[in-house]
Amino acid sequence: DLLDPERLIQCPFVKQHQIRACRFPYHLVKCKESNPEIAKKLATCPFNARHLVPRGDLSDHIMKCSDQALMEQDVVSGCCEPPQEQVKDGSTWQAPPCDEDWETEVSEIPKSTFVW
Repeated sequence: DLLDPERLIQCPFVKQHQIRACRFPYHLVKCKESNPEIAKKLATCPFNARHLVPRGDLSDHIMKCSDQALMEQDVVSGCCEPPQEQVKDGSTWQAPPCDEDWETEVSEIPKSTFVW
């Protein structure tokens, strides 16, 4: 199951590493730091940062990447845009009332002569 957080995923840096899906992003960061020479040879997929492929295979991967369909679906459906009524009316957030009165505070401070 692709959504199972316990499923094992093979590390692109060290093939012997089998990482649980829920820990995979953290492992990628650590393993990339530990293997800088291998990291230089890999490229990151623009649709899913968990996809690390050899640089020469990136264009082929992009053409076949299953996450590309999800990205295109989001663009077509406009899921990332706020509802139109909210765009027209602006934000509904209002700042809480302010209890500070700086002019009064300044006038209450006793005036003293500064001596060096």
